[in-house]
Amino acid sequence: MIAPRTIAAVLFDCDGVLVDSEPATFALLQEEFAAQGLNMTIPEMERLFIGGTIEGVRQQANAMGAAFPSDWADHYYARLYARLRVGTDLMPGVPELLDRLDAAGIRYAVGSNGRMAKMEATLGQHPDIRARLEGRMFSGQELGAPKPAPDLYLHCARILGVPAEACVVIEDSATGARAAAAAGMRCLGYAPQGPNPRLAAEGAELFTDMAQVPALIGL
Repeated sequence: MIAPRTIAAVLFDCDGVLVDSEPATFALLQEEFAAQGLNMTIPEMERLFIGGTIEGVRQQANAMGAAFPSDWADHYYARLYARLRVGTDLMPGVPELLDRLDAAGIRYAVGSNGRMAKMEATLGQHPDIRARLEGRMFSGQELGAPKPAPDLYLHCARILGVPAEACVVIEDSATGARAAAAAGMRCLGYAPQGPNPRLAAEGAELFTDMAQVPALIGL
């Protein structure tokens, strides 16, 4: 494990870490699945799909008996963005954490499996936060290497000019934690609802409140 004093950058996942977008995302997925005759609870869907891509969801759903067309992801995203723009809150403590990082001179970036348009739909509702992230938001889909591949987080580190071993990733999914490990980065697992065995199994250090992060990275 990297000693906290060596941390030079924090790399954030977006959905479920910076913004509270997961409820709307999974509620719409549940409706889409039900229309295909796949009746699943949201916890069941979260276990299968959290941290993945919508195209990956389509492929898995079709393997389960759905018949989503090849362009379904684009239509799904259009409907999702409309819902998210109605109002998507920041996760508690995010502005205060960014203030602490700024004050300490620690760089940060966002690496999401979601599309850039989704990040604009959510983070764009919070102009101060969005302004701080200008030029530092990256999509694994648009890079052509979504998590659990390490490429996205390695790209973030290169853009920030920080070696991988000096980065800490904040993730809420096993997929993202796996990407952090593959990139050679320490991972803090955000688990605001309590124990998350799947996240812990990937080597993430669990925490429940963004206010805990400064101490975890030695600030």
